[in-house]
Amino acid sequence: MRIGLDVMGGDFAPSATIKGAVLALQELENTATLVLIGDESKIKAELVLENVDSNKFEIVHAPDLIGMGEHPTKAFVKKPKSSISIGFHLMKEGLIDGFASAGNSGAMLVGAFYTIKSITGVIRPSITSILPKENGGVGLLLDVGINADCKPDVLNQFAILGSLYAEHVHGISNPKVALLNIGEEEGKGNLLTQVAYNLMKDSEEFNFVGNVEGRDLFNESADVIVCDGFTGNIVLKQAEAFYALTKKRGIKDEYFDRFNYENYGGTAILGVNGTVMIGHGISNAKAIKNMLLHTAEVIDAKLSDKIKIAFQG
Repeated sequence: MRIGLDVMGGDFAPSATIKGAVLALQELENTATLVLIGDESKIKAELVLENVDSNKFEIVHAPDLIGMGEHPTKAFVKKPKSSISIGFHLMKEGLIDGFASAGNSGAMLVGAFYTIKSITGVIRPSITSILPKENGGVGLLLDVGINADCKPDVLNQFAILGSLYAEHVHGISNPKVALLNIGEEEGKGNLLTQVAYNLMKDSEEFNFVGNVEGRDLFNESADVIVCDGFTGNIVLKQAEAFYALTKKRGIKDEYFDRFNYENYGGTAILGVNGTVMIGHGISNAKAIKNMLLHTAEVIDAKLSDKIKIAFQG
């Protein structure tokens, strides 16, 4: 297994990304090769500071950087020697099995769409967020940002993508799939959710359990909760804000601590031809480590292949 890491991506790169790679290597050294993509001199300088032999990694020089504020499409096209562009080139050529970055998420999406492309049959790829459950388990919410406007058939596909991710990566058997709505009863909601419900209720591709409300996000009502990216991003940011408030007020609670993004590291782009992981721009070393470990999990699960099979029909 070969995992590419955009060393230059993120607010605290390359220091945090190198520290995270070193931490991840301690758990992946016998199963994976970490390919560090970025400015070679800076990578080696950071490894010296960490007192780690650079030969433990593969280093691919990428002299350019796509900044967090740059226009994703323009930057990806105009900077073919950036760490993100080179990372996707390596992936397209089969030289790495997965690619992870905490850099410009828009450029990562553009790179995925333009190089490895969407799986045939997938209308819109999606990204997810973990929902820590009260019972100690986890659930998934999708989409959480890349598809602000969705049609009902897209939500139906999100249900398929989320169900496969929950089952094969998170180990949830026959995951319960629900539609986020303003009421539990059939017929509730706006036109989008009403039509989506009718598409989803008779599906044989996933275990649909109906509508759930916002108060059901963290209980056992559903394992996979589907919504448009506009709604999902608002929910995600609200959860992040609530976690920040608990920390600010000095509240120490084992359950609330599970809302810390560092524990999960990143999220996979579901529906593209390969394993692509997007991390938070403010990722520290712990978050980078967990993003790389999760990348390995998704590669091991052969999730992309399973999605291809599901969409062949």
